Amino acid sequence: MKGSAIAFGALFVGAIIAAATWLWTPAARRFDPEAARAAAAAYDARIVRDAFGVPHIFGDTNGDVAFGLAYAHAEDDWATFEEALRFSRGELARTAGKDGAITDYLVAAMGVADAIESRYETDLSPETREIVEGYAAGANYFCASKRGACGNDIAPVTAADIVAGFVARQPFFYGFDDELKAIMAPDNPADEAQADDLARFAAAIDRRFHLIGGAEFGSNAMAISPKRSADGATRLMVNSHQPFTGPVAWYEAHVKSAEGWDAIGGVFPGSPFILHGTTPNLGWAFTVNKPDLVDAYALEVDDDKRPTQYRFDGAWRDFETGEATFRVRLFGPFSLPVKRRILRTVHGPVFDSPTGWVAVAFAGDRNIKGPEHYARMNLATTFEEWRAAFDLFGIPSLNAVYADRQGHIGYFYNAAIPIRDPSLDWTKPAPGGAPQAVWQGVRGFDEVPQVVDPASGFVGNSNNGPFEASAPTDAPREIDYPPHYGVDRRTTNRGGRLLDLYLSDEAITEAEFVDYKMDHQYREGSRIDVFLRELAAAASGAGDLAAEAALIDGWNRSADKENRAAALSILTAQAALGYTYAGTDVTIEDPIEALRTVSARLRDGFDRIDPEWGEVNRLIRGDVSLPLDGGPDTLRAVYSLGDPANGPMTASYGDTYVMSVGWDADGAQSIRTIHQFGSATLDENSPHYADQAPLFASKEWKSPPMTLDAALAEATRDYRVGGEARP
Repeated sequence: MKGSAIAFGALFVGAIIAAATWLWTPAARRFDPEAARAAAAAYDARIVRDAFGVPHIFGDTNGDVAFGLAYAHAEDDWATFEEALRFSRGELARTAGKDGAITDYLVAAMGVADAIESRYETDLSPETREIVEGYAAGANYFCASKRGACGNDIAPVTAADIVAGFVARQPFFYGFDDELKAIMAPDNPADEAQADDLARFAAAIDRRFHLIGGAEFGSNAMAISPKRSADGATRLMVNSHQPFTGPVAWYEAHVKSAEGWDAIGGVFPGSPFILHGTTPNLGWAFTVNKPDLVDAYALEVDDDKRPTQYRFDGAWRDFETGEATFRVRLFGPFSLPVKRRILRTVHGPVFDSPTGWVAVAFAGDRNIKGPEHYARMNLATTFEEWRAAFDLFGIPSLNAVYADRQGHIGYFYNAAIPIRDPSLDWTKPAPGGAPQAVWQGVRGFDEVPQVVDPASGFVGNSNNGPFEASAPTDAPREIDYPPHYGVDRRTTNRGGRLLDLYLSDEAITEAEFVDYKMDHQYREGSRIDVFLRELAAAASGAGDLAAEAALIDGWNRSADKENRAAALSILTAQAALGYTYAGTDVTIEDPIEALRTVSARLRDGFDRIDPEWGEVNRLIRGDVSLPLDGGPDTLRAVYSLGDPANGPMTASYGDTYVMSVGWDADGAQSIRTIHQFGSATLDENSPHYADQAPLFASKEWKSPPMTLDAALAEATRDYRVGGEARP
């Protein structure tokens, strides 16, 4: 008996050890710091940080500069850099657990790694590969130099990792995830399990991009030519609306090489190129558009549980198959190894939905040319060179607004519009077995809505459709773009307000150009205006809401920080219409109850229903707390999170990094920029953690130095990285 007990105990201990060994998370890769230092010897970058800590990176070659950019950005925001790398690799579940597994599977299903492996040498030019590889080497040099800063399993960073960031991330800007959410919607609204699955899926996506509380990607971009400016200047406003923190939060950098690369603007962690900004000769700004670039296909399969074939063109066809492997963190050093099948059809990847097996076709599928597209824009010196980059469709969506030293301006509804059979109804899932439903390539860039050098002298976009991109006589015509093109026809308060301001001013001064961007007015007839007029009338009949009804009825629709009616009005509209007011006309909460709830919360948090908007709407960073003008869907875009019952709400999304660039009549360039926080994204002890916040809150600007001498004149730090192999 004793021997049996010992044997059983030994067996039990052995099982525990085996289980622990199986669940122990192995390192994803091995990192050799000495090899990283040796690779860094091939690069030499000089980093000069200006008065605000913004890095200006100088080098002989473009590769040198990319190396220095990665190192500088890693110094300021490595934790987010690492998060972005994990997402792009499909390895988030190793640290984020089951929520990360959702995006890990998506990255695998999208075929990101396989596409890069097969196309890296053919689809990216040697010049672009030099930049990407230099950037990866800079990240590795940082990890070799700062051993305690990097996760044990994150380095070495490869060029493929950097390219993967573009391939995996870009479809989410045009709404790839929205189609997936629709596919995953319960076939029975009463099915709580399916509803929970959908909620987890949606939350996992939103968390990856820090789109919390209903936020979505947005932006403003506008340009005026000498035809519209009061002084003969050409001007561009770069104003993307992003989360204040996270993998798609802006970081400012300036790069300048002896080979001619000279650009300043915003980058995301993991980006070796200026994503939007300006060079000495030209500049561009992106805003998010929502073209219909995703189609779902209902499949007939041979086995509902574990299919191996699907019906196509009257015959059974084998799925293309693969396998997603990842580890899902449990606790401590333990994780669960997971394997999932990947299926693909002639249309695209396949997903098991509540209504059956569905294939998805999406723009940018296995297109790895994003880095090439950005490289060509960064290195362009003329409009023609910059414009030619878009023929690649390496960026499958995003509106682009352009301006240059020569006085040219333009708006482009950049979209890799698929060539669809117009006889099919593309508003619902297409028949997966019909050959005519297969996309037949992509329409040329000349076919997308665009405006170049309009007679009115201005272009702009604020996430509205392309048919309001300029004056009515210059803008693209809606009739020219049939429904199967999938061009979105949205309107926004910002877009309408911008048109109002520009059409009423035929000679826009530099000060007015900035003031119009900082405008915080809701226009008459906007969704929030109509909603509040109807609500005021309805609430006036509710005896307990008379004061609230009078307050919102008298609101002048301004989101200035001194306004005492803005808080109740804006927060009630958000509660009833959604975070951005940008959805359908269906309310998500009864308006009267929304008003009653918001009123009570304001009383709890501020002892009144009419606190100044700046008391509620705050820029909070460490010990800094400042009042802000602006609100959801105003040109001065500010989206705050929090419960007003607990006091001030925190601005978390909207205006972040903003750039105003101009060329005077003689071609001399001026640049002003501002960031909501500062260059030290994570270091609370840095003087640059929040040094730009007061300027941002008061709508003031800084002028970045654009030459080495100018940067040195105000430098807070000057140092070199790499370069051991050079004299």
